[in-house]
Amino acid sequence: MLKYPSWLPRFATAPFCPSEVQGSVAIPADSPPWKRLMLFLGPGLLVAVGYMDPGNWATDLEAGSRYGYALLFVILLSSLTGMFLQTLSMKVGLITGKTLAELNRERYARPVNLVLWFLAEIAIIATDVAEVLGSALAFKLLLGVDLAWGIAITALDTLLILGLKGKGFRTVEAIILALVATIGICFAVELFLVQPIWPDVALGLMPSMKYFQEAQAWYLAIGILGATVMPHNLYLHSSIIHTRQVQPTRQGKKEALRLGTIDTVASLGLAFFVNAAILILAGAAFHASGSGVVTGIDDAHTLLAPIVGTVVAPILFAVALLAAGQSSTFTGTIAGQIILEGFLNLKIPCWQRRVITRGLALIPAFVGVAVWGEGSV
Repeated sequence: MLKYPSWLPRFATAPFCPSEVQGSVAIPADSPPWKRLMLFLGPGLLVAVGYMDPGNWATDLEAGSRYGYALLFVILLSSLTGMFLQTLSMKVGLITGKTLAELNRERYARPVNLVLWFLAEIAIIATDVAEVLGSALAFKLLLGVDLAWGIAITALDTLLILGLKGKGFRTVEAIILALVATIGICFAVELFLVQPIWPDVALGLMPSMKYFQEAQAWYLAIGILGATVMPHNLYLHSSIIHTRQVQPTRQGKKEALRLGTIDTVASLGLAFFVNAAILILAGAAFHASGSGVVTGIDDAHTLLAPIVGTVVAPILFAVALLAAGQSSTFTGTIAGQIILEGFLNLKIPCWQRRVITRGLALIPAFVGVAVWGEGSV
């Protein structure tokens, strides 16, 4: 095992370093079935956050504004694929008692593991760049600050993680639940305001090749799939499922698999609603009104008020964007720690992990804004 560098300070870790919270949520065998289910819910919600982060917004907005509801079925198929893969990941974690990263370390030679670890780290940093820019854009839309200042503000989320040490894993899940609920409520109100034509929305859920003669439709479909099914979520799910105390009997594991499947499907169903709501909002507000194609999140925010007819719509849009960016902060940190511990067997305090990941994400974010300007986001 790699040693922790002696020159780094040894602060207590946050409440979600995987090795420290294993089995921290008790599931009493004699409790009612509904209570056991309530106690088991949570890991799927943390995974679902990755399915609705700011990286999904741009593709959903462009797909809706360009093709109306026609690509809604792509979101549905992507979500079903995600449910299948996440359920497999959860089952692997429960049955083996190990994470996906640990199993890779045991199965593959060290050079292969290093390559897999490096690719996983790059994926997390790339995801974090989208979270940084999404949160920064939300600060710009809500507070009127420059995008560069918004990016700087996002660096402060490390202090939030430090403040959570010793609070317990359920506290993290409660915060994520509050943020996800905020996103869901905002989009429910948005859909009420734009009044989409629901029969047309239902038709969008039916697979159709109508627009796939155009290359752009393929690009958007691939973008939706890539932004929805994210590799680091598989590592994440195989680990955080261990926070639940599972009875070591055959019956105990069968019940855990059943409850874990319910948690996964329900949570990713919520993520599907959010992604579908973004596309439906764009289809109803921009495509149906003939406002043209929206390729930027800030453009969508600017156009919402005059089209919908109320200033509430863009405010809710920005609040949901901020909640999406901040909720992803937690899951990115946890996934990074899982990958580091699993592939390299190296453990460092989570706050340091967060500083490294967010620091590496801030650099390309600042450079992109400086070189290409705020309009490139």
